[in-house]
Amino acid sequence: MSRIYLDHNATTPLRPEAREAMLRAMDAVGNPSSVHAEGRTSKAIIEKARAQISDALGASGADIVFTASATEAAALACAGRSLHGSLIEHDAVGAWIDPVLAADTDGRIHVETPVASCLQMANSETGVVQDVPKGLALSDMTQAFGKLPFGFDWVGVEMGLISGHKLGGPKGVGALILRQGLDVPAQVRGGGQEMGRRSGTENVVGIAGFGAAAEAAQRDVASGKWDRVEKLRNILENALAAASKTTIFVGKDSKRLPNTSCFITPGWKGETQVMQMDLSGFAISAGSACSSGKVKASRVLKAMGYSELEAASAVRVSLGLETTDEDVLRFADVWAQKLRKHEARAA
Repeated sequence: MSRIYLDHNATTPLRPEAREAMLRAMDAVGNPSSVHAEGRTSKAIIEKARAQISDALGASGADIVFTASATEAAALACAGRSLHGSLIEHDAVGAWIDPVLAADTDGRIHVETPVASCLQMANSETGVVQDVPKGLALSDMTQAFGKLPFGFDWVGVEMGLISGHKLGGPKGVGALILRQGLDVPAQVRGGGQEMGRRSGTENVVGIAGFGAAAEAAQRDVASGKWDRVEKLRNILENALAAASKTTIFVGKDSKRLPNTSCFITPGWKGETQVMQMDLSGFAISAGSACSSGKVKASRVLKAMGYSELEAASAVRVSLGLETTDEDVLRFADVWAQKLRKHEARAA
């Protein structure tokens, strides 16, 4: 049988709209910094994508700076700043902050000084959605953008991070969103591209795909397509709960991304589950897919108060718009079979 992809929080399949935009952009031969007609054609592709992302993100009062990833955007936003955050932030942000903010058992963070703090809008591992305070210095929006209805302007943060491959765009392109009038010192210096904030010839093809994907993703949010995915997530969790009385569903009582389920079966290593399900035709994750491939006990879960054993026994299933009822029920059935074998060996 064909494989079933359930790791959309790590990366999403390329949307048809993004693929088409990228193929068209490949025919643009000019350097976007050149003033001749060919250069202006490439520049126009970039500016169209910037407008598409601005509209999709509700960021009409902000500057959009294209980068090679949300990780680079985080470095651009954080370098030279002293920001408070928590241990549940993605590594891209965690590398730059003082992790003094505590998470509760539901994965929620209370921010007392927004102007000096960063807070992800939605956690990639647990799916838990935060209440983002106005005036926040930085919000990682990479998982929320394209899944949740919100606008950068009315959220009221100073800076935001987004990534193309989290919403059906290509890998290798991200952006830093800056409140209008706010500036950041360039970390990549040279030709002065991207309003002097990020030098280097722009990735025209990737940016074209990012813009088209953002536009399509926002249409899906507005039309309520993620409501169906949330129902599938709940069907999945009910089926898993019926198979195991010991499995814990992280953040179940909190607002979560509609597609994300993080669950712990104490004593059954997450790494083992990922490998067994992979061999059975399912792609899932044991955490965030940004390291060297090594699987460790989730620091996010440990920061939420889970034990080392529990944190090492977690897996994440993240659904997509194309996921079906059959997909989630087939996963639950195979997972339950693997669980019974694990329990028999442990007896």
